Amino acid sequence: MDALSLNARRSAILWLAGFREACSLHRVFVFCFRLVLALAIRTGQCFLLNGLIFLGSLFMFNSVVMPTLLWILPSECGQFVSEHVCQSRTALALYSFTRRVLVELFYVFWFYPLYAFSIILSTMWYNDIARYAFEVLKRKGMHLAKASGERASQDNQNGMHSSRPGGLEGVVVGIGEQLYSLLLLTFFFIEVVAALFIPYIGTAISFLLNAWMYAYYCFEYKWNLSELSLDKRLEFFESNWAFFAGFGSPCVLAIFFFSRLVSYGVMAILFPLFVLTAAGSLAEQVIDSIRGEWNGGGPGKVPIFYAADTLS
Repeated sequence: MDALSLNARRSAILWLAGFREACSLHRVFVFCFRLVLALAIRTGQCFLLNGLIFLGSLFMFNSVVMPTLLWILPSECGQFVSEHVCQSRTALALYSFTRRVLVELFYVFWFYPLYAFSIILSTMWYNDIARYAFEVLKRKGMHLAKASGERASQDNQNGMHSSRPGGLEGVVVGIGEQLYSLLLLTFFFIEVVAALFIPYIGTAISFLLNAWMYAYYCFEYKWNLSELSLDKRLEFFESNWAFFAGFGSPCVLAIFFFSRLVSYGVMAILFPLFVLTAAGSLAEQVIDSIRGEWNGGGPGKVPIFYAADTLS
């Protein structure tokens, strides 16, 4: 019981450390306004497309379009001028059907195409944002540039020091890891959705899995650019599951209680901020420092990706 209580306290400490790292949004301002103009432009484009256009469209639809449709095509008898028309119930059924058709047409010809367009553009922009941030870190001599130097011995201990082969072999390995990572995260996303159907505790499990998924997404850009091998990423992530659960929690809290489209819009705005926060994060050093106080102890490895890895 004492050992369980100790591990729970240590897990909570790592979770809080991850949460604090995710909330260190001052790094975003350092990146955008002091260092790289292109980075600020890309981040602004994400805000413009996903915030002003996408979420703005949803707001206009709910606050203007729908009330207008309900005024033109009433849903209650009290809104009809003639009681005779209302009593027949035919007008109510016809108006209700027409409203549904118009709403579906609005989604099919505006929201869904805009949703797909936003995903494609945002994905490209996220890569640019991570690349610009990584270039800044290398140029300024921050921790990513030092990973193969000063902290080599510590990184070797926690599995974070790794490099791909050079030349064509390195390219092939990189492409193979990207494809496998995509497949792995696809199956993991299926787990996240399936967890919602578990009675009573499904929502809590889904929240935790979502936190891990978004944390992995945020750090994956950094790990890709530093050419960290996939097995090292998964080992480090699963060994420090509490920290990454904490890092992903602010991401999930921002979207967990909204509808699907609104959640996507909000996350699409916030995601580049968390990518930048992850890029500038001293996660390895923070974890080393905390575990160092415990003489290398702390919560053990949790096979988060075991099911997804098996299916992949």
